Amino acid sequence: MTRWHQETWPKIRARARAEGGEILFADQVAGRTRGEMGKTPVVLRSGNRFSVNAMSAISTKGRMRFMVLAESFTAEVMCRFLERLAGHFGREVRLVVDGHSAHRSRTVRDWLAAHPRAKEPHFPPPYSPELNPDELVNADLKHSLPGSTEPATRPKLTALGTAAA
Repeated sequence: MTRWHQETWPKIRARARAEGGEILFADQVAGRTRGEMGKTPVVLRSGNRFSVNAMSAISTKGRMRFMVLAESFTAEVMCRFLERLAGHFGREVRLVVDGHSAHRSRTVRDWLAAHPRAKEPHFPPPYSPELNPDELVNADLKHSLPGSTEPATRPKLTALGTAAA
């Protein structure tokens, strides 16, 4: 994690500045309700089951983009999201994502290679949600779901604009 803060992140930031580009932190979230352990949750809804997933990205400048989807998150969904992102930014975009298999897939790498303004993805160390500010968005979203009993977790932000434990 120290290497990310001292070496990797400053290089990403410097390259983005030199290119006049933007850095986006992205993550996906699956919508589920939660209940107290050992008790069946009571959710005041129609009884129709549904599942909603979302993909979002937030820039170091506070710009946010998201996409809501009914299907599972796959490499093809990631490419659709990247296509939408490309339409919103008229400059190079550096994307910081977790190690999800869809983010590392050949499909996503091929899409990135075909779009010169979308730079290679950057991967923070494994199991480090505190380095991705988009995780704060996901924590709030998960907390606001019906039936959620967990308190919202709000990690503190560091000077880099990333969350800290």
